[in-house]
Formats: sequence, structure tokens, C-alpha cells
Amino acid sequence: MPASTPADAKRGGAPTPLEITNSQYEPLKWSDIPGWTDDDQLAAFQTFLASCKPIVAQRDPPKDAKALGLSLQEPCRAARAARVEDSAHARAFFERHFSPVRISKLGDAEGFVTGYYEPVVDGSRTYSEQFPVPLLRRPSNLFVRGVRPPNASLPNKGEVFRKIGRRKLVPYYDRAQIEDGILAGRALEICYVRNFTELLFMQIQGSARIKLEDGSTLRVNYDAHNGQAYTPVGRILIERGIISREDMSMQRIRDYMAANPEAAKELRRQNKAYVFFREVQLSDKDEAIGAQGIPLTAGRSIAVDRFLHVYGTPFFIEASLPIESERSQTPFRRLMVSQDTGSAIVGPARADIYFGAGVEAGRVSGRLKHGARFVMLVPKSLDPVEAGRHVILPDARPSAKIAKLFPPEKPTKEAAKASEAKGDAKAPEAAKDKTTAAVAPAAAAIPLPQARPEVAPAPRKKHRRYRRW
Repeated sequence: MPASTPADAKRGGAPTPLEITNSQYEPLKWSDIPGWTDDDQLAAFQTFLASCKPIVAQRDPPKDAKALGLSLQEPCRAARAARVEDSAHARAFFERHFSPVRISKLGDAEGFVTGYYEPVVDGSRTYSEQFPVPLLRRPSNLFVRGVRPPNASLPNKGEVFRKIGRRKLVPYYDRAQIEDGILAGRALEICYVRNFTELLFMQIQGSARIKLEDGSTLRVNYDAHNGQAYTPVGRILIERGIISREDMSMQRIRDYMAANPEAAKELRRQNKAYVFFREVQLSDKDEAIGAQGIPLTAGRSIAVDRFLHVYGTPFFIEASLPIESERSQTPFRRLMVSQDTGSAIVGPARADIYFGAGVEAGRVSGRLKHGARFVMLVPKSLDPVEAGRHVILPDARPSAKIAKLFPPEKPTKEAAKASEAKGDAKAPEAAKDKTTAAVAPAAAAIPLPQARPEVAPAPRKKHRRYRRW
């Protein structure tokens, strides 16, 4: 690995293997990936190129260092300098700068995918009976541990508290308290929407387009959360036997909540997590902003586990998904780029596929909950065999002809007499090789280090990992 780490030092500076918690890997050839040559990798390259701007700008490794570290910077620099005009050129680029590795959770043969989208809803800048539910911005008393200005305006990722006085920290208000108006009167309202169910799904998706009464569009994006645990309402409906696991979809949840307003209120509040938004300056043509801070690409961007993966990592996903209809098995074989995250996206082979904005994107993403096979594209700089090709080798030893030009110095007569005076038993033999006779007394004067006590080697920790790395 190019960058040195504490683990490198323990191994004497050797490249460390690729290690992702609770994961297993299998090295592949490009020909082993079904559908690799059929995909339009030009679209994937353009999405990857968008991720490269923040990647190249990063100077220091993140505090929560991940397996890939800063290794994406090298292929990103190459991508920005490359002339890629079609899918064939794009495919050649990825094959030249990455190595394919099938990845899954330890003990599982495949991963899991869901979908998400950007809702488009009606709303108003002012409160009314038609639009009574407020969309709130981040409160000033929401405190994130370890985050100080000027970073306080960034999306919060740490522990969240409510600050009382100077020092006391308590958990922040949960969904029920906020819905009941505990934050009212703080001028936090960005706009208003029709009902709490619409707000809930906007918070789950992380962004929204609000069509205002004057015909303009207000764009909002995730800004902060209240630190409470996220509980999927769909899981509760399954556990209660209201909707079966096979029939579960986003639309089924919406229909149930619309038909049962009081039950919907109780169900909604089982999820104590609450999301605050910020207004973003985007046109109707722009896609939503992901956690990497760049616009997403419909059908090419995915949300991944941010504790395991680096934003900008390419993944080839192979699955059969209900894209054309609820019962269809549409082949999905596509190179995607990780640019977003979500609280429910946990694990090495877990992704949320972004389908864009609007009703149809919502229908498609709402019925995805399927197994899939993941191939992670790992930068070749992490492959010690590949990296070894670029290591600078030491100079070759001088030839015998060159060595004759610099013969060793002959010992002086004084040194030989001193050796005889000490009664060296090997003096007659050493006289035949005067070089040895001169060096031996000097070497004998050098104190030797004490031998280290023999210690049984510590048992090596076993890892399930890709052997080559």
C-alpha cells in the first residue's frame, strides 16, 4: 500500500491486505463478471468523474480511515486527464486502473439492494389548513459532539445532543415531541406540506422537490438528524402481521397510513428518528445532492455504508429486479458509483440505488428489496504485486572488473607486529591473508549485542480476506 500505516510498521513496511470488517472477498477476472462488456460504462465513467473532484481535493486521510483510504486519488487523476469518448474507452479505463473483487458479508453468497428517489410534493411557504405540516431546518440547540464551527453547518454524523446551559448534554427531542410542536416559535419552518406521512417519506429519502403555489419549485436536502435510532415502519407492519414480507412496498405503507390516520400516527412515532432539512439552490434539471456533496446520477449513484466504504468507489451490481413491473425480473447488470449513504444501509454488500425524482421513480424504488451480487473495483495501487512493478530497485553490485580498480588496503607492518605480540595462535595462518589479520583485531574489539531471549511467536489472528492483498 502506498501510504504507511501502523499496521504496515508491524509487518516491516509490507503492504497491508485489504481488510473490511465482517467481509469476504474473491478476486475475479473481468471475463468472470456477467454483463460487464454489455454495460454502458461511459455513463459510469462520467458519474465517477463527478466524484473525483472532492476526492482529489482531499489532503489528509479521514479520521475513521477505511480500507481504500486515499487510494482513489490515483485513478481520479488519471480520469481527469484521460480522453474517454465512448463506452469502450471507459471500460478500458476501469480495467487499466482497477482490479475486480467480489465482496459479500462473511458467510453470505450475495448482498442486498433497495431503491430510493426524490419525492415531488405540493407545498406552501405559509401555513394553511391545506398545508399545515412544517418542514424544519436544523435547530441552533442541536449539538453534535466533536463538531465545531465552521463545520457546524455540515450534515451531522456524530452523536447528537441538546445543550442545556453551558455543559449539560441530554438526548435531543424525538419525533413525537417535535410533531407535537416542542420546536414551535423558533422560526425553523422552511415551508409546509399536506401531512405527516408525506414528511416521513421525504425524511426517509433525504431530499424533496416542493411545488409551491406560485408555480416555482423549492429544493430541500438532508441537513441533520436528531440522533434517535431509525426504525423502519415497514418492519413493524410485517411484525404485526398487517402486511406480509412478500407484499411489502412503499406504496403499501402509504395506502395503509392513508386508510388508518390514527394508527398511522402511532406507527410513525415508533420511528423516533427525525430529519431536518436545508434549502439548496438547484434547478429542476439538477438531481439531488448526495452525502459526498455532489449531484447524484439517476441509475448510476448508490448509497453505501459510510463506515466501511469510501465515496467514489465503483461497484458492479448484478441482480434481477422488478423494474418494469412488480412481478418482473428485469436483468440489472450495471456499474455504479457510491456517492451517498443512509442510516439503514449497513454492511459491505448493501446498496440503495438512486432512481431519480418523481412518481415513477418512487414506484420503482419502493418495490426493491432484493438480493444482488457485488463486485467492488479496487484501485490497483492497493495490489502489492501490481505496486511492486513500480518499486525503484537498488543499484546492481559492481562487476569484478570495476572491483579490481578499488582493491582493499594492505595492513601495515606495525599492525602485523601488534598481532604477533598478542600471541595470536592463528597468526601464521593469518599471515597468508594479511587483510584478514588486519581486520580481525579491530572486529574483536567491537562489543557484540546480547542474544535476545527466545520467545514463542504470538499466534496470528486469522482473517477471512483476499489472499493476494
